[in-house]
Amino acid sequence: MSEQTGRRERKKAATRQAIANTALGLFLERGYDAVGIREVAQAADVAVTTVFAHFASKEALVFDRDQGLQDRLTAAVTDRDPDRPAPDALRAEVHVIVRDFVVSSDTPFWRLVASSPDLREYEARMWARHADALAVAVAADFGRAEVTATDRALARYVLDVVPLARDAPDPPAAVDELMDLVAAAWAAASRAD
Repeated sequence: MSEQTGRRERKKAATRQAIANTALGLFLERGYDAVGIREVAQAADVAVTTVFAHFASKEALVFDRDQGLQDRLTAAVTDRDPDRPAPDALRAEVHVIVRDFVVSSDTPFWRLVASSPDLREYEARMWARHADALAVAVAADFGRAEVTATDRALARYVLDVVPLARDAPDPPAAVDELMDLVAAAWAAASRAD
């Protein structure tokens, strides 16, 4: 990669993050439904078209780490050391996600999400997309060309750990407890093949 290309990518990433941070600040201050895309663009000092060049929708401004989370979860399965069981790799990644990205349901961010039917719907669709992508990785891990109901169930079990741990009194302990169940289900699925 040339230095110019690297600089351009860093600038795009910085602009994207600045827009997301500005939007979230406005949404937290005034409420999601009270803030329009034009206001976000003006506050971030960019054009409306620039906002949409980085984010497909207003909801995506709130969940700006959506694609990164999906990539991390699928990579935990597909890019792991071959001697490491997939549930162990997923457990480690879910711990990182819970530690770095998930905070209590009682924080301003999650109260914002809870306050908007559009955001709650987007979050549900986001997790469903992640589950679909993870199911493909699970199927491949079992050597299947087609995704089965078992693959989908395992992917959904993994993704359900995140919100359940978020609401638990001890999130890391909840991750371990729930991922123990996932590992048992994974082992049962591998014996059924």
